[in-house]
Amino acid sequence: MQRNSLKKLTEWKNNPHRKPLVLYGIRQVGKTWLMKEFGAAHYKKLAYISFDNNTQGKNIFAADFNISRLIQDLSIETGVPIKSQDTLIVFDEVQECPRALTSLKYFAEEAPEYHVMAAGSLLGVMSLEGSGFPVGKVETLTLYPMTFIEFLDAIDPRFVEPVSKGDTRQLEVFHEALMHLVQHYLYVGGMPEAVLRYAETGDLAEVRKIHHTILDAYYADFAKHIPPGSTAKVRAIWDSVPTQLAKENKRYLYSDMKRGSRGRDYETALQWLKDAGLVIMLNRVSLPLIPLVAYKEMPIFKLYMPDIGLLSARTSLSPKVLLDKEDALFTHYKGLLAEQYVLQELTATHDHMPLYYWGTEKNTAELEFLIQYENRIIPMEVKSGKNIKSTSLRIFKNTYNPEISIRFSARSYSRNGGNYEFPLYMAGNVLDRI
Repeated sequence: MQRNSLKKLTEWKNNPHRKPLVLYGIRQVGKTWLMKEFGAAHYKKLAYISFDNNTQGKNIFAADFNISRLIQDLSIETGVPIKSQDTLIVFDEVQECPRALTSLKYFAEEAPEYHVMAAGSLLGVMSLEGSGFPVGKVETLTLYPMTFIEFLDAIDPRFVEPVSKGDTRQLEVFHEALMHLVQHYLYVGGMPEAVLRYAETGDLAEVRKIHHTILDAYYADFAKHIPPGSTAKVRAIWDSVPTQLAKENKRYLYSDMKRGSRGRDYETALQWLKDAGLVIMLNRVSLPLIPLVAYKEMPIFKLYMPDIGLLSARTSLSPKVLLDKEDALFTHYKGLLAEQYVLQELTATHDHMPLYYWGTEKNTAELEFLIQYENRIIPMEVKSGKNIKSTSLRIFKNTYNPEISIRFSARSYSRNGGNYEFPLYMAGNVLDRI
C-alpha cells in the first residue's frame, strides 16, 4: 500500500535541520508499517526496536543518556551496526519506555547527525508529556487513516490519477463507478488492516471483525492509560458519539448522554479523547469573520469519529445496504456518513487547518463546515445524494455574500462563478481546485 505520509518522511530525511521525529496517530493506523517501509526504501540499514514486553531494550536507557553508549547498545540489541550516514533508528511502542522518549532530547542536542524516529500508542505517549517529554527537541507528524485516494490505490488504482489531478472530463465518464467506490469506502474506512483485508479478499464480514478488534483495543487503552477517576466518563462520551451524530441536530449535548450531565463534569474526559485523536471536535462559530477562532462558541460543538469505517461499525451498518438501490446507503443514515467522510478527508489532507461549522442561534440553518483559507471564509455544505436542495447554504450566501461556496454531493462536478459543486470523491483535494 502507498501512504501519502511517505513523502513527508522523505522531506524530513532531507532537511539539514532535521530533529528526531515523533510519529503520532491512533492505534493501528499504520505507524509501524510506515516507519519500516520508509526505512527499507530510503536507508541501507534499519535499526528497529520495540519496547513492548522488552525488558532488555528498556534497560539500555536506564543508566544515562550518553549517546556513544546508547548507539553501541542499540547496535547490539537490534543486530545492526548503526552509522549516522546510512541507518534509520526506530523506537516503537515508545510509551513503554519513557526514558527512550526522553533520549530524543539528547540526540537532538548532542548527535543531530543520527536519524531517529519514534512512535507508540497516542494515549500512552500523550500521558508522558510533562514528565521527560522532549518538548521543542523533536518534530511531530500525525498519521491519519487512509484517505479515499489511498483506498483507491489499494482497491482500484486506475482511478488514482484522475481523482488526484481533478480531471473533470475523465471523472464525468467514471462518475458512477467512483461513487460506488465511495460507498464501499464508507463501510471499509481507512484503517490499513481493514483496507488490506478488503483488497485481498473483498470480504466485508472479515473487514467488520477487524473494526471490532480495533475498537476493543481502544477500550483496553482507556483502562491502561487513563486515570481511574476519568475512565467511566471517557467511555461514556466515547460510547455516545455515534448516537449523537445520528440526531437531526448533531450538536453534542451532555444531557443526551445522561440526564443531568453537565459539561464541567466531563471536561477532563473530553480532553483525553481529543488529545488521543479518538474524537474530532468542531466548534460552532457565531459570525463567519476573520479570524474564525475569535468567533467560535466554546460550549457548542459536534464530535466525530477518527475513521468512517469505525463509525460504520459502531452504527451496525450492514453490508447489504451497499447492494441496495442508488443512494440507499446515504439515505438510510441521513447524511451522517457523508458528513463524517468529508471531515475525515479535509482533516487528513489539510493537517492543522482549523475546521468549524456555522449555525444560527436557534438552529434554523446550519452548514456542516466553515474554513478560513487564504484570507477567505469558505462555507461547505454536504449532501448525501443527488438532491441538493437546501435552505442553509442559500441563507448563508444571502446573509454574508461569500466569494466562494462549496457543496459536496453525489452529483458530478460543476461550477457557476464562485459556487462549486464537487462530487464526494473529490473532497480530499478540493482546495486545490478553487
